[in-house]
Amino acid sequence: MPIFEYTCKSCGKEFEALVRAGTTPTCPACQSTDLEKLLSLPAVHSTGTHELALKAAAKRDKVRGSEMARAQREYELHHND
Repeated sequence: MPIFEYTCKSCGKEFEALVRAGTTPTCPACQSTDLEKLLSLPAVHSTGTHELALKAAAKRDKVRGSEMARAQREYELHHND
């Protein structure tokens, strides 16, 4: 089920629509079917963008891990059993 981008010729609203076989998309603002299908840009995945995403995730996980360790230490200090 592909997602397409459209511009409504009646009201000018741009939107995305999930189009199933045999259905006609309509504008969510004015319900018009007078639409222009837009050219969508493909998502580009390269080695460089993949490496950047991995580095960002590692940095996020490191920060989250240190926050969790700090919270655990605080808990242990205040809850001596």
